[in-house]
Amino acid sequence: MKYCPDCGTALELREFGQRQRTFCPQCQRIHYVQLKVGAGALIEQDGKLLLLQRTQSPFQGSWNLPAGYVESDESPLEAVVRETYEETGLRVEVEGLVDVYFFADDPRGNGLLIVYECRPVGGELRASQEAINPTFFAARAIPENLAGGGHNQAVRAWKKRSLE
Repeated sequence: MKYCPDCGTALELREFGQRQRTFCPQCQRIHYVQLKVGAGALIEQDGKLLLLQRTQSPFQGSWNLPAGYVESDESPLEAVVRETYEETGLRVEVEGLVDVYFFADDPRGNGLLIVYECRPVGGELRASQEAINPTFFAARAIPENLAGGGHNQAVRAWKKRSLE
């Protein structure tokens, strides 16, 4: 960020809390870089996990859970329901929190992927502009080319639990 999003003044680097941070000399405001927050759905059917193949960068062609970023006006629970429908056509109900995964491998920025166990309650499974080939995989058949952004961690953890 080069200019203050509030007043348009050029930002300066100053030390705060033993870190260099962008600072607006006009507003006197420190602009903190925030983690991105995503919400993902772990959907099982007959002991198999639903994965989608990404059509867009980053991680194009890799497999991931139905997921997306949390918008500023929604909760992570609302985001996982919305993103799952947008990417798969499935209406889901959240049954519980699975885990939270920190990631530092996404070129769009570091963040957290909050993964929820979800149960389909309607809709029809389909591909979308963002994700194709919606497929339920058994633990031993999980593809090797998993997307980053916490998806690889979440899927590997599910696979480990499933094989125990």
